[in-house]
This record gives sequence, structure tokens and C-alpha cells, in this order.
Amino acid sequence: VQLQASGGGLVQPGGSLRLSCVASTSKYTINTMGYYRQAPGKQRELVASFTFGGNTNYGDSVKGRFTITGDHDKNTIYLQMNSLTPEDTAVYYCNADHRLFGVFWGQGTLVTVSS
Repeated sequence: VQLQASGGGLVQPGGSLRLSCVASTSKYTINTMGYYRQAPGKQRELVASFTFGGNTNYGDSVKGRFTITGDHDKNTIYLQMNSLTPEDTAVYYCNADHRLFGVFWGQGTLVTVSS
């Protein structure tokens, strides 16, 4: 399973970005996809997860600002990030939990929030 993430970049504080991640595998073989992030000198933390049944879970620091959605037909998730702050600066990693083969990780995409 390969994960292709896109949408990172530089944004000013208060701005928005949308990340997307596609899992290259057969339809309906992914249970859950999500994003984690890791800032310099910090541990990797959950940003948001999406179960292809509609359940979502968010890290405390992004609740109310970020929204995760998914398209099961496309094995794709989208992370809409609003009201970004410099504390959101990190490498964002996509992951996917395959029904048979376990958890896979993407390479990461850098999000920088700076004026």
C-alpha cells in the first residue's frame, strides 16, 4: 500500500490549507486513515483520523479548527485546516490501516505557518 499526500506548504497565521492523502490499494480494503504530525523536537501526535464508516477523532489542539473527511471509493482523506497558528508548523504524516496488512505511513508533507 502506497500513500500519496499533497497540499502542504507555507501559509500565514490565521490562514487555511487543505491536505489530501490517497491510498493506492483495492477499494474498500482500508478501515481507517488519518494524519499525525511531528514538530521539531516533539513527539509525533495525532491530528485527526477518519474511519470509513464515518467516525472521526481529533487531537485536542486542533478541535474546532480542523475537519477530516473521506471518500471510500477513492481511498482518500482530506484534512481542512483553518485558523492556522505557528504551533501547527510540523511535518504531517498520513497513515492508513489496511484490513489485511496493517498500518502504512506516507512520507510526510511539511506545513509551515509563518508571517
